[in-house]
Amino acid sequence: MGATRLSSTPLPGIGVRYDLTTHERRHLSVVAHRDGERTLSAYRRDDPDDCALSVRLTTEEAAALVDALLPAHHTPNVLSTTGPGLVAERIELSMTAYWNGRLLGETRIRAATGASVVAVLRRAEAIPSPAPDFRLAGGDTLIVIGTREGVEAAAGILGRE
Repeated sequence: MGATRLSSTPLPGIGVRYDLTTHERRHLSVVAHRDGERTLSAYRRDDPDDCALSVRLTTEEAAALVDALLPAHHTPNVLSTTGPGLVAERIELSMTAYWNGRLLGETRIRAATGASVVAVLRRAEAIPSPAPDFRLAGGDTLIVIGTREGVEAAAGILGRE
């Protein structure tokens, strides 16, 4: 099972598109329109570029859907682009990941991809700027910033089992 990945892409004049690849390798996206509405899309399993369902939601409908999907105590923190050509993604480390229990520096993510792990979310705690001697644990969510290619390569490294 690979790492769950959430990425974002600015859509000038429209809003921001958030893409999620699930652990079952399903592709979902949400376009957050500037007017507050959302478009939820699901893509075919056999052709991830072919949209099988697209639903436009009002702000109120989107809020109701979020309430249905998340426990009341959870506050979502969707990441977006951080600057020209840079993206920020949450990458969850699975319990069966090769890196579970190993040091962040052992991943050599920055040297191999140019992307940086800028924070780790562990349970209710946020660890900003983790040092190379930070010990990773299954269930950690790593906040990675870099080019799209670099972040995708980092997700590949972190998804190793």
